[in-house]
Parts: sequence; structure tokens; C-alpha cells
Amino acid sequence: MDLIIAIALISGVFALLFALYLGVRLIREDPGNDTVKEIGQAIQEGAMAFLAREYRILLVFVAIMFAILWIFIDADILEKRDGNGRTIPETALSYLAGAIGSALTGFIGMYVAVRANVRTATGAMTGLNKALRIAFNSGSIMGITVVGIGILGVTTLYWIIEDIQIVAAFGFGASTIALFARVGGGIFTKAADVGADLVGKIEQGIPEDDPRNPATIADNVGDNVGDVAGMGADLFESYAGSIIAAIALGGAATIFVGSTAREYGLMLPLLVSAIGIFSSIIGTFLVRTSENASMSKLLWALRFGIFSAGGLVLIGTAVAIIALGLDFKLFWVVLVGLVVGQVIGTATEYFTSYEYLPTKWLSSQSLTGPATIIIGGFGLGMLSTVVPLISVLVGIAIANELAGLYGISLAAVGMLSTLGITLATDAYGPVADNAGGIAEQAHLDAKVRERTDALDALGNTTAATGKGFAIGSAVLTSLALMAAYSAVTEINVFNLQEPNVLIGILIGAGLPFLFSALTMQAVGRAANRMIEEVRRQFREIPGILEGTARPEYAKAVDISTQGALREMILPGLIAIISPISVGVFIGPEALGGLLVGAITTGFLLAITMANAGGAWDNAKKYIELGNFGGKGTDAHAAGIVGDTVGDPFKDTSGPSLNILIKLMSMVALVFAPIFL
Repeated sequence: MDLIIAIALISGVFALLFALYLGVRLIREDPGNDTVKEIGQAIQEGAMAFLAREYRILLVFVAIMFAILWIFIDADILEKRDGNGRTIPETALSYLAGAIGSALTGFIGMYVAVRANVRTATGAMTGLNKALRIAFNSGSIMGITVVGIGILGVTTLYWIIEDIQIVAAFGFGASTIALFARVGGGIFTKAADVGADLVGKIEQGIPEDDPRNPATIADNVGDNVGDVAGMGADLFESYAGSIIAAIALGGAATIFVGSTAREYGLMLPLLVSAIGIFSSIIGTFLVRTSENASMSKLLWALRFGIFSAGGLVLIGTAVAIIALGLDFKLFWVVLVGLVVGQVIGTATEYFTSYEYLPTKWLSSQSLTGPATIIIGGFGLGMLSTVVPLISVLVGIAIANELAGLYGISLAAVGMLSTLGITLATDAYGPVADNAGGIAEQAHLDAKVRERTDALDALGNTTAATGKGFAIGSAVLTSLALMAAYSAVTEINVFNLQEPNVLIGILIGAGLPFLFSALTMQAVGRAANRMIEEVRRQFREIPGILEGTARPEYAKAVDISTQGALREMILPGLIAIISPISVGVFIGPEALGGLLVGAITTGFLLAITMANAGGAWDNAKKYIELGNFGGKGTDAHAAGIVGDTVGDPFKDTSGPSLNILIKLMSMVALVFAPIFL
């Protein structure tokens, strides 16, 4: 057991050292000419200003929750201990550690991304492979940092406290920061994006990322705060939550016979995660491409790194299971997790990439106007739920047959074991997108924009794939956490004939819709303010359209910041208050029903929204390649409208739902003692 703990801790330290190595290499890359550096500096200042203001608000929330956990959870635990027990508020401190870890991953990801975008744009002047390596390395720093901090946090706390019920608060802390980061960042980026598109591209007819557009810098900032900091915090809590749930269920797993086997079984999730970290690091070195590579070759360059990492995880897991003398069924469980994750990612890619029929068909709907492309996109999003749903159901059935509820939780660990490189392929996308915007604003050679556009188009696909992967992992993690909640409360059956259970299911089923409504409307309100501001600047500042006057970029950034911070509070509070209220006032059985309802509808709604938004985005890009008339046509205008509608679908509400279901499951597990 001590050896496995040591391996897990070493893997975490090694991950952070590797991230530092990549960071030093990235900073040494050429940041570009003075114009490029000036634009990059504006993006950096806006991103860090937003993050600082967001974290100040979250600091108050974390302090309040720290006090609640100390008073209502730790006080009860301390009272039940004998005189030799520890007297520190371990649950509250675990929560604080999780919150700090999540915030730290978001900060590191943001810090790196806003410096990588200018270097990617400059690297694209040399060649496509150079730009890909810089952008991908920035994503690798994010991915490796997330898994490094995650495994260090969970392992250290479990080593010291030796009570996984208390360590679960680490995941709760990570979840709360992740939800606010995802919602706040999503509102920020989509308010800026919608304002920039509707006023700049449609009303004024100027190109995307044109420096004359006042919302351009805010849009660039938003790519980082939403898709880098938000996504990193999201998957950080998935990663930590899956390990915690697997350890929590390992103690009662029937697959382990004997105390030694059970002890090793408890530690196996940490060992698989450690193997995944080393495998992901090796995989990052295998991502290469050639100059003038097609979309297919670029995609396979990333896939080769991911598949290689997955293969190494399987080899390492097989060796570990044999060496520990555990049932080899556990190997197949880890394989199931990896396969389910890949199936969901591939299905998402099929429904959102313009390389395939669905998005090509969707772009053809633009020929008859915005209404038909919106109808087609929403239908496509709903249709895209079938394959992920079937794959998750089959994965759950196989994992449960092999190793019971512990198998489901271990499958989630397996799915997330290669997160270090999987997240890298997602986090690189916003960097490539920003690099294209910087190339446009700095008037770099047209060849540079062609290369960054190729990386950006690939980034849209990998981002959509990453969102599908995040949603799939959220479902498995949430189910495992719900099983852990059932074990803690000793409620083995949630009887559908009990009115309280049915009430809980209906409340839970409705929460994702309420949450999505609040976040969608928040984007709408923030976007309205942005649209009015961009229109005001075009109207009141002479010379903007002629290029002789500089827009007030900071004002647009401030509007997005204010809107995001104001609007993120209510959805976040609902996610925390709802499960606690149901557990206290209706009962723990009703809370179990709430989790069932929320996981079911949240999973399907999240996939629908994420894939519909991704398909709308790439349908517009397919038109911009010259299909169906190309840029400047009515079909292009319809595609822009579809893309604008899809923005909050895929970047705000959809991705936030997977955090919602994980957070409520984590709240149930942490607060279970007060519901009994």
C-alpha cells in the first residue's frame, strides 16, 4: 500500500515538473513583432483581470462553505471521536484544498494559454507543424497540470486522513470552483462572441477578428476564460471525483477476497491514474504533422498520441493487476472505460465535423434561411445522443457484470486515465483560435491565417470531442458517486413506489432544464449589453470603420466581465442548495431519486446542446470554405445565425451540465451524515 501511495505521489510530482519543462520551452518561443505582442498583452490583461475578479467573489463563497462544513460536518465527527482522535476540521480543510487545486489549475491554464496564442501565430509564419507543436504544448501543460495536482491532492489527503468520506470534500471543493468557472467563463466568452458576430460580421460586414470590431479583444479573452480555465477546472473535478468514488466503493467490493486483495483494490484507482500520467506524457511527444497537412492528417496526428497513451495505460494496468495478484477482470473494466470514452468522442466528432455527412447536410440547410439551419441543428443534436447513450449503457452493464458498482467507478478512472493528453487536444483549440485572430488583427501574411485556420478548424472538432468525453466521464463519475452515497446512507434500494423517491426524481429531472434556462438567458442578457456597446462605438467614434481610430476594447471586456460575474451566482447556488434542501426536508431517499433524475436528463441534454452547437459552428465554417456560395452570401448569413445560437449551447449551458450532475452527487456524498 505504501509503495502504491509513493508511486502516485511521484507521478504527480513528475507531472508538475514536466509541465514546468514545457512551460519554460513555450516561453522561450518567439512572441512575434511589436504589433502581435501589443495585441497579446491586451488579451493577457483582460483575461487576468477577469480571473482576479472572479476569484475574489469565489473566495467569499469558499469561506462561507468552509465554515458550514466545519460547523455541521466536522463538529459532529469530532464529537464522536475519542480523546486520541484528531481535532482539526478535516472535511472543511479537504474542501479548501480541492477549491485551491481547482482554482490553481484554471490560473495555470489561463496563464499559459494567453502567452501561447501570440507564439502560435508567430510559429505559423514558420510552418504548420511549428504552430501545432506550440499550441499543443500549451494544451499539454494544462492537461498534465490537472492530473498532477489532482492525484497529488487526493493521494496526500487519503494518506494523511485515511477516511475517503472526508476526502470526498476535496472533490466538492473542486466541483464548486469548476461550476462557477465554467458558467462565468462561458457567459463571458459567448457574450463577447455573439456581440462581435452579430454587429461586426452581419450588420457591418467586416471579417471575423477584424481589429475594427470593439468586441474582438473581449472575444479573444473569452476563448481563454471559458474553454481553457473552465474546461480545466471541469475535468479536474471529474478526475478527482472518479478516484474518490472508486476508493469509496472498493471497501465493499465483492470482487476482492482477503484483506490484502481488498487493500490493493482500494489503491488500484491511484495506481491506474499514475500509470495514465506517465503514458500521457509519452503520448505528447508523439504528436507531429507535416506541412500542408489535411484536416484528416491533423486529426490523426492528435489521435496517434491519444491512442498510444491508451495502449500504454492498458499494458501498465495489466502488469499492475498481475503483480498485485488481483482478479484480471479489473483489466477489462479499465479497457471498457477507455473504449466508452473513445466511442463517445468519435461519435461526437462524426456529428460535429464538416468532414462527415451530418454537418455537411446541416450547412445545406442554410440555403433556405436561418430557421431551417436552426431546426436542422437542434434535430442533429438530439439524434447525436443515441450512440453515447448506448455506449454508456453497455459500458455500465459490462463493468457492473465484471466487478459490480466498483467496476463502474473503476471504468470512470480508466476513461480519465489519459486525461493528461486528452485535455491537451481540447485546450489547444482556443489557443489556435486566438492565434488566427491575432494574425488577422496584426495583418500577418495570408499564409499565416490559412495555417491557423486549419488548426482552428481542427480545434473545433477536438473541442467538441472533448466536451463529449467530459460529459461521458461525468455520467460514470456521478453514478459512482451516487453508489458511494447509497453505501454511506445504507440505502440499497430507491423504491419507485415511494412518493418521496418519485418527487426526488422529478425534481432532479427538472433541474438541468432550469439550470440551462438560467445560463442561456444569462448569455442573452450579457450579449444584449455587448451588442449595444459595439453599436455605440461604431456610431459615436468616428474613423473606426476606416481604421483611423482605435476602438475602446477595454470597455467591451469590462461589460463581458460584469455580466459574467453577476449572472454566474444564481445557477451555482441552485446546484448546491437543491440537493441539500431535498436531503434535509424530504429525506435521503428523495435525494437519491434527485440524483437519478438529474444524471439522466442532464446527460442527454448536455450532449444535445454541445453537439448541436458544434455542428452549427462547423456548418458555418464549411460554408466559409466556399461551399453553397461561400462568404458574403445569404447562406453564409444564415450559417452565422446558427453559429451564434449554438455558441451558448456548446460553450456555456451544455458543458456546465456535466459539472451540475457531478456537483450534486458530490454534495450528496459529503453532506450524507446530516441527512440521516
